[in-house]
Amino acid sequence: MTQNILILPGDGIGPEIVAEATRLLNALKDRFGLAVELEEAPIGGAGYDAAGQPLPDETLALARAADAILLGAVGGPRYDQLAWELRPERGLLAIRSELALFSNLRPAILYPQLASASALKPEIVGGLDIMILRELTGGAYFGKPRGIQTREDGVREGFNTIIYSEPEIERIVRSGFEIAMKRDRRLCSVDKANVLEVSQLWREVAERVAKDYPKVALSHMYVDNAAMQLVRAPKQFDVIVTENMFGDILSDAAAMLTGSIGMLPSASLDAQGKGMYEPIHGSAPDIAGQGVANPLATLLSVAMMLRYTLNEEAQAARVEAAVGRVLDQGLRTADIWTEGCRKVGTREMGEAVVAALAD
Repeated sequence: MTQNILILPGDGIGPEIVAEATRLLNALKDRFGLAVELEEAPIGGAGYDAAGQPLPDETLALARAADAILLGAVGGPRYDQLAWELRPERGLLAIRSELALFSNLRPAILYPQLASASALKPEIVGGLDIMILRELTGGAYFGKPRGIQTREDGVREGFNTIIYSEPEIERIVRSGFEIAMKRDRRLCSVDKANVLEVSQLWREVAERVAKDYPKVALSHMYVDNAAMQLVRAPKQFDVIVTENMFGDILSDAAAMLTGSIGMLPSASLDAQGKGMYEPIHGSAPDIAGQGVANPLATLLSVAMMLRYTLNEEAQAARVEAAVGRVLDQGLRTADIWTEGCRKVGTREMGEAVVAALAD
């Protein structure tokens, strides 16, 4: 059965890195029989340019109909003066919310070829393989009331609401347990239960759900300690599950353990496993159009798509193995380059991965 993939290049370096992902998908289709059809639509700043809104109605309709979605990146300084509701980032938040993509999988894996590129010593990060599971549609980013107001004394104040219901907590924590069952069966739930009532409820629900997974060891950690432990001893973690804002921060911190944020893919899934896949880096407008961006996080996002939504495990493994072969060859984009390696651009790296695909 042919599955439909919606391609959302977005802004900044998005079109450049997504072009390499499209090249990869077409190679898998032509050489290895992957049954997919690709369609493209605008989002973010490109959505505003095309239709006056960061998530055009037509793009949302195509996203609803697609089996999976591949996103590049959104945002750029040329859109900074737009009204808040028209900013590119609102398109990203909106599509996550509209499609109920609540489960954000962010692996932090250090390829052995890049150990010297990590900010930490090899003995601390060697063999690193962490999965961070971030709740994506609740918390402070979506909670209401929110806004900026002027008090009676004339002082302006901003306010946001961190809110989670029991069902929202249960579904993301349960996802964490399910993923832990497929890995090393260790789940660390990160919260701030010593000061936040919402975290107290989070911890209570996590303990209740844990009873359904007796083979998984559940631990709890405050978010400030978790940030420290990620730098001190990251390999103590297997799967981390946490709320939206904490997960946003911790996953970016974990990215630097791997040598470059340009190496890390992500998946955002709904309850049925339909997902949107994207590199966790941003639109990098400072290098957009120069052909130097690292496409590997986007190509590895394709591998996650193949594994988690399209159920094409062999194809996913083929992509990941090809990335490993290219790194073995010493090819590096500027963000992961070290002395003795060959520096290449976006297109050359993408072409090398396609060439390294093997039966």
